[in-house]
Amino acid sequence: MSATQLASLTRTFGPQSVLRRLLVLDAAVTGANALAYLSLSGPLGRFLGIGSDLLAGLGALLAVYTAAVGLLASRRHPPKLGVRAVVEINLAWAVVSCAALVLWLEPSTAGMVWTALQALVVAGFALLQHMALKTRQLSQD
Repeated sequence: MSATQLASLTRTFGPQSVLRRLLVLDAAVTGANALAYLSLSGPLGRFLGIGSDLLAGLGALLAVYTAAVGLLASRRHPPKLGVRAVVEINLAWAVVSCAALVLWLEPSTAGMVWTALQALVVAGFALLQHMALKTRQLSQD
């Protein structure tokens, strides 16, 4: 999504609504991953070539993160500091995911593709959330 498209959405729905929708979408995607990692850590671990204990641990971490992002999204006006934290955590997740592929993980081909794709999706969330936060700030000035 380009800055122009995001600006168009914010004119249609309002910057507050777009930001909250992005947070809800982030929580939904993250929650789905958390549930899969927690409930299917063995089979997913074998398929992705990633240890089931690592997946279960990541699932638990993602479940907590999902709750925090969901709580933030439920606020009528999500606080700027909270949204910034989500953006920065998402960026850190994307960077660490890529670093893990290079430095310590030895996943299957499916695991490499999955890890790279989820890093791109999470970085995309961070970018869109950052842009929506900036748009909201500009509309309040």
